[in-house]
Amino acid sequence: MSNIQLKAPLTINWAINNNCNFACSHCYSREDTHDDLSRDVLLACLEKVAKAGVFSINFGGGEPLLRSDLLEISAFSSSLGLKVSMNSNGWFIDENMAVSLKKAGFTKVGISIDSHIPEVHDKFRGVPGSHARALAALMHLKAAGINTSISTVICRINSETIDELVAMALAAGVSQLNFHNFKCSGLGMSNKDELDLTPDEWKVFYKDAIAAKHSVKDLDISLDDPIIALLDARDAGTLVKGSVCGKLSLNIKANGDMTPCGFIPIVIGNIVSDDLQQVWKDSDILDRMRNKQPTGKCSGCSKYEDCLGGCTARALALTGDMNNPDPHCWGSETKGE
Repeated sequence: MSNIQLKAPLTINWAINNNCNFACSHCYSREDTHDDLSRDVLLACLEKVAKAGVFSINFGGGEPLLRSDLLEISAFSSSLGLKVSMNSNGWFIDENMAVSLKKAGFTKVGISIDSHIPEVHDKFRGVPGSHARALAALMHLKAAGINTSISTVICRINSETIDELVAMALAAGVSQLNFHNFKCSGLGMSNKDELDLTPDEWKVFYKDAIAAKHSVKDLDISLDDPIIALLDARDAGTLVKGSVCGKLSLNIKANGDMTPCGFIPIVIGNIVSDDLQQVWKDSDILDRMRNKQPTGKCSGCSKYEDCLGGCTARALALTGDMNNPDPHCWGSETKGE
């Protein structure tokens, strides 16, 4: 099923604004200076997306709650039949906002928390008190009847604290804990040497994370990194091999530019002026991502069929070629172990 071709992406990750009240050490959107789409243009684009057959929209940013019309945008999206979710830092979500988000059609909200230690999270996010506000946001969202998750960017500040992060997630009552692999995009590239792990350290982290995933009850631990195929840990039920970007999902930036994912800064069209289905079908960049060719140590690796070279964004950012092996890969030249 590795070459499944949908008529449109199942999910669109839509950064509807660039401004943010945080100053995160790994942010990919701080360097984006384009203007945001106006409300009327954005609503018209959402209509186009729904008509194209997209199933769900996940709003991000920036911090999406800094858009004063977010609730209207969500309600409109929901009225079109789109399943609506959001990623937020949680700062602006009090009891009243949580209720308003529920009324506006949000079915799930993910809150970013990068350490179980408040001071470590606050320093990483650049705002004192942000850890406490994030946990409070989860409580308000749950009380309002919205499904919640925690998103954690794995890097040097937290890679050895899996048990503590799981305990925090269980205490917060979230349904999912997302361990996101560190990307070298935007400030993530600038701070790579300080924050990123070595390939061998990634192997240790994923072995421990997979063990936690299998042993922890009442919590879905989600691992979005294709290179876990090296540990025979890819979900057998997944629709595609390798990365889902450009195969199941697409990214739209605040100005309407479409990119394969939020961490691949290659513009393949604009949702305002271009036909989504046509771009999805005919983009040369997407075609290359869907039909990656093994190079280097990937050529002799027995896991390549499942992994497809790992994270395309990381390979492109650090080597300049999306077909190159993921720099996080710990595999040898021949065995992939």
